Amino acid sequence: MTGSPTPKGRSTRFKPGQSGNPAGKPKGTRNATTVALETLLDGQAQALTQKAIDLALAGDLPALRICLDRIMPPRKDRPVTFELPPINSAQDAAKVSSAVLAAVSAGELTPSEAGEISKLIDTWVKAYETAELTERLERLERMNGQ
Repeated sequence: MTGSPTPKGRSTRFKPGQSGNPAGKPKGTRNATTVALETLLDGQAQALTQKAIDLALAGDLPALRICLDRIMPPRKDRPVTFELPPINSAQDAAKVSSAVLAAVSAGELTPSEAGEISKLIDTWVKAYETAELTERLERLERMNGQ
């Protein structure tokens, strides 16, 4: 330890609550392990890719999975198409929620898809109610101003 020791034997080199490197890691600095691996693999990408393809074609399931994941990565989302009544009021949102539940029970939507659609409906209702309250408030202010 460098620095003068305190009565409790701690060094006073850095003050409590103060970073030893206040500027942090310099921008653009790369992880040493990543740089080392890139150096080792440099120039080998084509050979490694071909080896993975050869293994996959020979029936190696993990290699096949790697190759397929690169060709067609798993989709995080998919478009959802089903009948949805128009939403023109907060009351319509209740009808739409019923339609979403009916689509789940009919197998047209998964419960997780319905959950995401319900979040969209909730957002629409909040935006509608906010706009409606703003309009009412402005009307009241105009009435009081006269």
